[in-house]
Amino acid sequence: MLPLTKILLPVDFSERALGAARCVKALARHFQSEITLLHVVTPPHYEFGALEVGGSMLSELFASRTAQIEKELAEFCSEELQGLAVKRLVIEGDPARRIVEHAHAEKVDLIVMPTHGYGPFRRFILGSVTAKVLHDADCPVWTGVHMAETPSREGPHLGTVICAVDLREQSARVVNWAAKFAASVGARLIVLHATATLELAEGEYSDPAWRTALEKQARQEISGLLASAGAQAEIQVEIGDPAEVVRATAEGRQGDLVVIGRGSAAGVFGRLRTNAYAIIRESPCPVVSV
Repeated sequence: MLPLTKILLPVDFSERALGAARCVKALARHFQSEITLLHVVTPPHYEFGALEVGGSMLSELFASRTAQIEKELAEFCSEELQGLAVKRLVIEGDPARRIVEHAHAEKVDLIVMPTHGYGPFRRFILGSVTAKVLHDADCPVWTGVHMAETPSREGPHLGTVICAVDLREQSARVVNWAAKFAASVGARLIVLHATATLELAEGEYSDPAWRTALEKQARQEISGLLASAGAQAEIQVEIGDPAEVVRATAEGRQGDLVVIGRGSAAGVFGRLRTNAYAIIRESPCPVVSV
């Protein structure tokens, strides 16, 4: 079983956070995980700068606000998370930086964060804190646009896991994580690769044999990745824009979770690639970035 010993849920007390908590509850029950509910309080000097006049009053207001937040966090989903190992923590600082620092220091196995987009604008909005955490965190990050819609009594249904790979160096890690997760929850695994299209000038000819050769090579590489992971999965190779291919596949194959890679480097030198960013924004189901 995939080790998910520690799950970190940053809490902003929104409807999205409530939905994310339901998702975390289901994961924690299945994997016997310890949950940390974390709220980061922005200190006064972040909001008001080096303000000397009224500094004492600001300190008192900040202390009062922190005390109120600690009370709210203590009550947050207390009934829903009853019976689980839950830590509740309020810390001070820049939210994204402190979330990542805590995840690294505590060796967290998974961070769960909702994204901000809604309606026709959802694919253009990710949220600055979520984007920074995705950029810098070493551990997998679970994100989802529709977390606010998570059923109150149950977590997300996980019948089909789609692992989207670009066949670069990090793909082995992505396939390994997705295979272990799918096996742990009893889900079907589909490994997907999208080969970008080449724009041809009018009248130019595209050799079908070239496309066939690309698909064959991709399937061979994916088969090798699966063999290294000791896993079996359905392999799907498509031609088109990666984000669009992943979205269409997740919709057409009734995917419940998409697993992707974020880049070949991790930590502060990592980069959330353009395709990964677009996949997260456009996916109809949650996305785990490994």
